Amino acid sequence: MPLPQLDLTLPTDTIRVAPWPDPVIDRLGHDPRSSYAETFWLPVIGPSTFLLLRRLVAGLDEHPDGYDMALLDGAQALGLGTKGGRNAPFVRAIARSIQFKICGHDHQGTLTVRRRLAPLTRHQVSRLGPALRDEHEAWQRTEAERPTVEEVRRRARRLALSLVELGEDDEAIEHQLHRWRLHPAMAHEALRWARERATGGAVAAPSAPTPRPVPPPPNRSGQTFAPGDQVA
Repeated sequence: MPLPQLDLTLPTDTIRVAPWPDPVIDRLGHDPRSSYAETFWLPVIGPSTFLLLRRLVAGLDEHPDGYDMALLDGAQALGLGTKGGRNAPFVRAIARSIQFKICGHDHQGTLTVRRRLAPLTRHQVSRLGPALRDEHEAWQRTEAERPTVEEVRRRARRLALSLVELGEDDEAIEHQLHRWRLHPAMAHEALRWARERATGGAVAAPSAPTPRPVPPPPNRSGQTFAPGDQVA
């Protein structure tokens, strides 16, 4: 597939970088700085485009609404040449990111960037070497066996409800859920759900401590009067 032709001029032009939101990929995809991206996406798109993507995403972490990138500065930061016009290595790296639909380029000159990478397609996996294809297949098997977040949440709630029904207090329940290697946030949510379920819809509020009695104030002579005593 030929690279898209970009009308970019080095070295003085800038390009606007903006996020390319995708509800599915943003939720299920992989960060470009993840082990999955480095192991499997790097051989597909090449090191220049891979490093470019990581740098673009890092910039979006600092400027979520977008930012202006000087093409010369971007090229020098990655050690890529700027000579050759459309065939300059930096421009070709941008064009390759668009070819793989990792980035997009509109008529206003904005480069839209996906902040997460989708899992490789079957065709892309077929382009990997034999060892990497086997590793990707093993990764897919592991992911298929790994419980989803919703499955973990349901399990945590069932365990918390069982402990509530056994009469355990909140602190003991959370400690036990932690020992079962549940994330503290997941354990806390499960405990609240279990308390609400056990009480018929109301989350039990923590009991207030019994107030300590306040001793009566002393009079001028240093004697103390109990409530109801008459002072002469």
